[in-house]
Parts: sequence; structure tokens; C-alpha cells
Amino acid sequence: MAKKVVLGFSGGLDTSYCVKYLTEDLGHEVHSVIVNTGGFTDDELKSIEAHAHTLGVKSHKTVNAVKSYYDSIIKYLVYGNVLKNNTYPLSVSAERLSQALHIADHVLELNAEAVAHGSTGAGNDQVRFDMIFNIMIPGVEIITPIRDLKLSREQEIEYLKSKGVQMNFEKSMYSINKGLWGTSVGGKETLSSKGMLPEEAWPTQVTKQGSEEVRLHFEKGELRKVNDKQFQHPSDCIQYLQTIVGPYGIGRDIHVGDTIIGIKGRVGFEAAAPMVILKAHHALEKHVLTKWQLSLKDQLSQFYGNWLHEGQILDPVMRDIESFLETSQRNVTGEVFVEVQPYRFQVTGIESAFDLMSARFGKYGEMNMGWTGQDVRGFSKIFGNQTMIYHQVKDAVTPKKI
Repeated sequence: MAKKVVLGFSGGLDTSYCVKYLTEDLGHEVHSVIVNTGGFTDDELKSIEAHAHTLGVKSHKTVNAVKSYYDSIIKYLVYGNVLKNNTYPLSVSAERLSQALHIADHVLELNAEAVAHGSTGAGNDQVRFDMIFNIMIPGVEIITPIRDLKLSREQEIEYLKSKGVQMNFEKSMYSINKGLWGTSVGGKETLSSKGMLPEEAWPTQVTKQGSEEVRLHFEKGELRKVNDKQFQHPSDCIQYLQTIVGPYGIGRDIHVGDTIIGIKGRVGFEAAAPMVILKAHHALEKHVLTKWQLSLKDQLSQFYGNWLHEGQILDPVMRDIESFLETSQRNVTGEVFVEVQPYRFQVTGIESAFDLMSARFGKYGEMNMGWTGQDVRGFSKIFGNQTMIYHQVKDAVTPKKI
């Protein structure tokens, strides 16, 4: 029975297959929607829309979600200095949630009977999309051709060629997901536990040599200025910074992680601007936050990142953690200096009116202004007093053997 189906569409191999399969093999009326979370230019979006219509969709919609994506998710990843397994800035994990929410809105807007996505049965995206749809549009049928038919990329290519579809199939040998917070790259090299992506597989090629200093200005934890260029919205800062540091080949790595469905996975990624921002922001925080602010923030941020990675953005506990992260940023204002070179960067220092390393209170390892040596002598005795009592009692009960 033919149905009105909303398809999350990127124009890539998987979603191109979905259009042809849903329209020609199953006879459904397909309405495609692409949610731009920072990975497409205006020309690319127009090309994708034309491609969707060529494939046979009934309608196509483009949603510009860059700023809302930053405001609802990325901002908190910066506040929390979130890196999955100390490596991955959750580039795709985060944007999939934003995309799923907007796709669900389009289903409601069109009063569609079904929603479709191009996820395979092996990764995290299938869970993220399904879970958001089950919460936001309960009762709407979820159709997943790639997962249900257990298709390989080679089978998809063969099918589309048989339908006369013209695409760059050579490029399709790598699965590339580009967004505001980084780009993931999957290919044959990431399917096993050993292997590195070849130079030509990386979307951003290394075209800069030498080194340069980049100055990042944060206001209450948000990037507001790069060098002397100020922007109205932090998402614009991120995109501008990417044009500076991306051509150095910074932020390339392979992430090895645990999928939501319980298997290990590898994926390549490049995230030049996100990695520089996270390290610069963390450096500033270490100067302006207290020891226990940093400690508690680390614990909550790790949970936040893991729970977001697993698709749980709608859990109310996430709003609670976001409130904490927001208040923790009230003094995170200042300038961070970063030196960038091919394949590497280094934070060289910060300047902030809230710097707790102020020389007014002393210099570490040299002198202090707030206490005397006699004060420290007494503090040391009191600070270790309970542990001293423990050992004296233990030794009295069980004397040391000589």
C-alpha cells in the first residue's frame, strides 16, 4: 500500500538508493528533507535538491539548522570540553540528533504516514534516528531500506547503475559526513583494527606550510572573535576558524569507540576548528575556574558526552547538566593564543581579567603573598591528621614485623 514518506536525505549513496527503492520498488510517495548542520554550501544544497528531484521525489525541503544546532548542542560540548574517549569531538553524533529532530518536525508538517532514513544495521545512527522518531512522532512507521535489506555499498552502487542513476560512485567508496563540528570519514581502511586513511581520502587537503598564531576570544565560554574578526554568532566563528586551521591538516585522527549496540567501531575524522576550540577553551578554564569547579565539570561533562553520543538528547537530565555547564562559564572570558603548524597546534597562553594565576597572590614555586611558612606547617599536620590516626591505630593493633 502506497504511503506518504518523509526521507532524511543527504544526496549520498545510501539516501539516493532509498529514493529509488521507496518510489520505484515499493510505490511510495517520497518527500525528501535535508537538514544542513554546517556541511553544505548554497551551491551544494541546490545540487542536492536537483538530484533529489531527478531521483523521483515528490517534494524536497532544505532546513538551515546551523545556528540552532550550535545553540542547542555544540555550545554545551564546548562548555564541557567534550571528547569521546579523549579523542573524538562527537562530530556526527551531535549533528544526527539535530537532524532527526528537524526530520520529525517535517513529518508532522506533512502529516506523513512514515519516515525513512538511510542508516545501516551496524552503526549508531540507526538508534539515534529511531529513538528520536519514537519519542517525537510515536506511531509513525520507520522505514530503513539499507538496514532491512542488509546491503553493502557495492550492492547499492550496482542497483543505482541499473536504474540509470548518474553519480560519482568512485567518491562513494568513502562515507563522508561533514558538519559544523567536524567531518567523519569511513572507508575500507576503518573496517578493521589496523589501517589509516590515505591522504586523498581526507576532505580537507594540506595546503598551508610554516606556522602562524591564532587568537581566540571567548566570552562566558563562547567563541566570539578570531584574531581581530568579530562575528554575531559563534557558529560563524567556528566556520571562519576552520578556513584558517583546516588547511594545516590539524584535527585528523581515527576514533575507536563502543557503539550503542555493543560492538567496537573505527571511524576517521577531521575536526580542525573543534579541536583547537576545545583545547583553547579548556586552557582558559584551567586559569579561571577553581579546582572543584573543574573536577565536578569533568564528571558531568563526561556523562553528558556519553549520553548524547547514545542519542539521549531528550532525557531531561541533559537539561539539568546544561544548566550547570551554563553557570560554570560566567568567568570564562579572555583571549587564548594558539600556534598552528602542519598537522599540529599548541596553546601558548591566555590573558583574562579572571585569571586566578594573578601574581598578586604569589608565584608558584617561588613565593606567596597569602600565608607564611609556619601557616603551611600547621596546615600540613591538620590536613593529614585523620590518615595519621588511621596508621597509628592500625600499627597498635597489628604491630609491624621486624
